[in-house]
Amino acid sequence: MARYRFHATNGYECVFDAKGKEIRLPERLTRRAGEVAREVMRALDGREDWGEWHVSVHDLTGRRVLVRPFVGG
Repeated sequence: MARYRFHATNGYECVFDAKGKEIRLPERLTRRAGEVAREVMRALDGREDWGEWHVSVHDLTGRRVLVRPFVGG
């Protein structure tokens, strides 16, 4: 099992995941990224355009392993 961090950004604003989450199977990274996107959209309610936002998934060395758009992906 490995720990990954799921950061959300639109290139100007960022929601950083300082704690991360243990993920047993790498194929579950996409599902967790979708959950993070939905959590951020709820937390920042009132926005109308999420088209520029994405979740950037990093391992604990800082290497980016996945990028998932909030919408359309």
